[in-house]
Amino acid sequence: MAEAFNDKTLTGDKAARYAEVADEIASVLDGETNLTARMATVASMLASSFDHYFWTGFYVVDPAKDRELVVGPYQGTLGCLRIAFGRGVCGAAAATGQTQLVEDVHAFPGHIACDSRSRSEIVVPVFDASGTLLAVFDVDSDQPAAFDAVDQQGLEAILKATFA
Repeated sequence: MAEAFNDKTLTGDKAARYAEVADEIASVLDGETNLTARMATVASMLASSFDHYFWTGFYVVDPAKDRELVVGPYQGTLGCLRIAFGRGVCGAAAATGQTQLVEDVHAFPGHIACDSRSRSEIVVPVFDASGTLLAVFDVDSDQPAAFDAVDQQGLEAILKATFA
């Protein structure tokens, strides 16, 4: 199924593209229960679907460390290895359980610069079916104000359908 996705031309409309990618992700992951495989597939498929994505991936709640995220499957340059809840954009999403949409990461208090080329960011908390925080999904762009409500709605829908 992934081969068909690689050859598919996606629509230019961003909302429609998120819907198309959501359908493709659901199709590829049908029957797959492994969490790492699911995260790796989501990161890969989303990274290859949007030109404004610079870094795309998961920071997973570390069950061995209290209130700490550890880097999970991702696409892009080297990511930070660990992030405390409440620290930076990813930590804020983990601590609040709310999506963080940041037009200028350099203006965000406590921003962690894993890659100095990052200019804007969206981080979506990822919950399982019982409402437990599993991870945060982080997307950086090297463009300022690259993300908007359409990105937020599209990502939240994909992550909920995939992990909840």
